[in-house]
Amino acid sequence: MERTLAIIKPDAIKHADDILYAIEAAGFTIIDKKRIQLTVDQARDFYVEHAGKPFYQPLTAFMSSGPVMVMILSRADAITAWRTLLGPTNSNAARESAPSSIRARFGTDGQRNACHGSDSPKSADREIRFFFPNATVQPLPNSVQIATFLEGAVYPVLTKGLVALCTEKPQNPTEWLGKWLMENNPARPRTIQP
Repeated sequence: MERTLAIIKPDAIKHADDILYAIEAAGFTIIDKKRIQLTVDQARDFYVEHAGKPFYQPLTAFMSSGPVMVMILSRADAITAWRTLLGPTNSNAARESAPSSIRARFGTDGQRNACHGSDSPKSADREIRFFFPNATVQPLPNSVQIATFLEGAVYPVLTKGLVALCTEKPQNPTEWLGKWLMENNPARPRTIQP
């Protein structure tokens, strides 16, 4: 699973519920989100790679003009999928070539284009850390990795515990199994007292 940063910009915050619905309908998991008001300095720091470009000052002024919603999104190929869902950067162009995209539906123009999306894994890591400094940016395990872990580490121990449970037939099977798992946890080997 890949993660990306998404921002609902000030021009589209009034459509946040519709945008959140579109995000979830496209198969994204929202790992974290918060609604904030950026200061001009925060907007400048976030868009520092655009410093010196003609649109830098208007962009930072716009991004600090009202509340925004920042989110960590996750799914397979999240960066590309999110940018596809957004549509072309210019909302007018999006209305022509991708009329069902978020920018076509909720954006105004090239700058007031409803949402931001990270353009690369490196940018996503930096942008996630900017807004969510305590977030883990490592990718979530995929279904194959989860199945491999369960088959290798969980199922063998659990199977032994269930066999022992069926052999013992205790009064309180749930409590008994919990205690058995604690005593037979391979990650915490038993120590023998001298």
